[in-house]
Amino acid sequence: MVLSRFISGKQAEVHAKRERRKEARPGELLDAALELFVEKGFAATRSEEVAARAGVSKGTLFLYFPSKEELFKAVIRENISGRFKEWNEEFDSFEGSTADMLRYCLAIWWERVGATKASGITKLMISEAQNFPDIAAFYQHEVVEPGQDLMRRILQRGVARGEFEIPDLDYAIYGIVAPMVFLIMSRHSLGTCVPAGRMLDPERYIAAQVNTLLHGLCRQPAPSAHSKENHKT
Repeated sequence: MVLSRFISGKQAEVHAKRERRKEARPGELLDAALELFVEKGFAATRSEEVAARAGVSKGTLFLYFPSKEELFKAVIRENISGRFKEWNEEFDSFEGSTADMLRYCLAIWWERVGATKASGITKLMISEAQNFPDIAAFYQHEVVEPGQDLMRRILQRGVARGEFEIPDLDYAIYGIVAPMVFLIMSRHSLGTCVPAGRMLDPERYIAAQVNTLLHGLCRQPAPSAHSKENHKT
């Protein structure tokens, strides 16, 4: 009787471990896929390589993701596009100035995406999107458009509050996005975007970009005596 209970307990434990393993498997497959896509690119990564790195069979991989394209889309959702809901909620609850919001936005994006393996997806898309139009269209819809929409909300907030003056809001968005893409490329292209031995310090770089965005490069003229008197009155 005691032996029977012991065996039943062991069987239950093994079953529980298998169930936990089954639940964790999609995440393990996505982690393995992200690593390989960033290392080798989309075209060169084979499904069986992803399965092997995750420690499962190719058949098991296809139980969760029926094709390499669907696997890649799931990687993008897991690491980037699935976070836009959270980021927009942070926008809605932010109480500081819009300048502070912009600083926070770029810093937190670097922390959560740029400094992680997921940032390699940007380089991959730049290099391979032209050869895979369906993947490129998915990335546009899932990442580029929501990202631009969020940037637009931030800039519009600044304009509405009288903090920003932006003649061309649509193109101002690229002024924010482009420096961050450059930072990613400098990280994933072995520093070929910057002089040898001078790898970019992300925090310092982001602070400099935000300062340029907010204040520009031109020296601001000192207020005249007339304008000072008007300000006093």
